[in-house]
Amino acid sequence: MTNINKTVVVLGATGQQGGSVAAALRADGWVVRAVVRDPSGYRAQSLSASGVETVRGDLGDPESLRAAFADAHGVFSVQPNSGQAGAGVTNEDEVRFGTAVADIAERCGVAHLVYSSAVTAGSTTGIDHLDTKSRIEAHVRNLDIAGTIIRPATFMELLVTPEIGLDRGHLSFLMRPDQAMQFIAVRDIGRIVAAVFGSPESYAGRTMEIAGDALTGNALAGQLTQAAGRPISYSRLQAQDEVLSKLEALVDDGRLVGNANLDALRTEFPSLLCFDRWLAGPGAGLLDEALRSTDTGIAPR
Repeated sequence: MTNINKTVVVLGATGQQGGSVAAALRADGWVVRAVVRDPSGYRAQSLSASGVETVRGDLGDPESLRAAFADAHGVFSVQPNSGQAGAGVTNEDEVRFGTAVADIAERCGVAHLVYSSAVTAGSTTGIDHLDTKSRIEAHVRNLDIAGTIIRPATFMELLVTPEIGLDRGHLSFLMRPDQAMQFIAVRDIGRIVAAVFGSPESYAGRTMEIAGDALTGNALAGQLTQAAGRPISYSRLQAQDEVLSKLEALVDDGRLVGNANLDALRTEFPSLLCFDRWLAGPGAGLLDEALRSTDTGIAPR
């Protein structure tokens, strides 16, 4: 299909996922309309400079969403959640926002809705900000709209945040040293979503787990050591609260490690990045920043 003069509305475009989707859609020739709270803000202005149309809107204001979705071909839906620092939303807010976006897209005649969920969706985890995704997924499936649900693996970017401990020569994360977990580069989420919008006949009605690589803790340390040019060791995070204990239990029972078919995904999306290629490319600057960090905290996610 041709993307000329076809508009996709992107929610969360000033964040990681939405920003990667907006960039990938623009690269593929789509008209991109980003819903932002403050069009005069720095991130919104950066989007405008890149050729993205920005419109004022709020997930809690249905009228602003209806105006933003008018005449759009597609909508990319991702919501803030209570697990994000500074998000300022409750779990019920997230469900209300996610279902409202889907409802309004349907009523506005949007041809294709892509919703970004989580790898744990479809099961009850006991962690509220993960279980919200199953509720939104169920709502999307019951609507009369062509919908695609993606379930991204853990972001590679989370492994090189400044507070993760790489400046001290150590990485701590959720899995055991010998246990594999799947990861995806945020850039690749955008490229997959752009491909989904570009071939709706192939993706409408699908729920897709997406990842670019699977590595054990020890393998992560080895690749980080090579990229950093200095030794990086690995150990599992020491659970210090109930949520972290539950997250590690979800890793141990397989629900949070990711179950994407990597071989099939790499055939379908040949540009997917493995972790070492990501470290040498889009992640190089983030790694350098993490190695120079003087923060003494360790991030659990």
